[in-house]
Amino acid sequence: MKRLLASAAGAVVFTVACTIDVTDFTGKTCETASDCPDTHSCVAVRQGQGRTCEVLGLPGTPDAGDVDAGPVPTYCEDVQPILAASCVSTCHGADTSGSAQTTFRLDYYEPSDAGGLPGAFAKAARIRARTSVSRDMPPTGSAVTPPTDAQRAIVARWAEGGAPFCNDAGSGAPDAGSPDGGRGP
Repeated sequence: MKRLLASAAGAVVFTVACTIDVTDFTGKTCETASDCPDTHSCVAVRQGQGRTCEVLGLPGTPDAGDVDAGPVPTYCEDVQPILAASCVSTCHGADTSGSAQTTFRLDYYEPSDAGGLPGAFAKAARIRARTSVSRDMPPTGSAVTPPTDAQRAIVARWAEGGAPFCNDAGSGAPDAGSPDGGRGP
């Protein structure tokens, strides 16, 4: 029994050392692997928290962290066309008839007035989580064409890179040089 406990303690220490922090689902309580997205494992590594979803790196397995994917995509050139094709038509634009979630819009970057609904910039982390991590948007059976794997990767890189507007890649701030200052309608 002591050997088993010592072995389990060693495995927990090893597992903790290999945990990579991913903010969207890391630390989420889980019971089984099906409670976590495909990118995570349901394990007991956080003391006093039971089982949680964690991203685990395996020794000798590259994590693609050294790959240069190029410049950070921008909303204007890269992300807006993807959102327009897969998210805006009847769900997250002026017409919200196809969605139960009407508290934000993805047909603009930021609202032009202080009382407007949040736009793509404010929802970048959510957009990444739903399109690239859990991959449940658009929903199965939707009339719109879902983004390709390459498009989902572009959206993820955009959100992770600060969700730049146009020619401000990496700054996370609206492009003050654009006619609308980075704001929507």
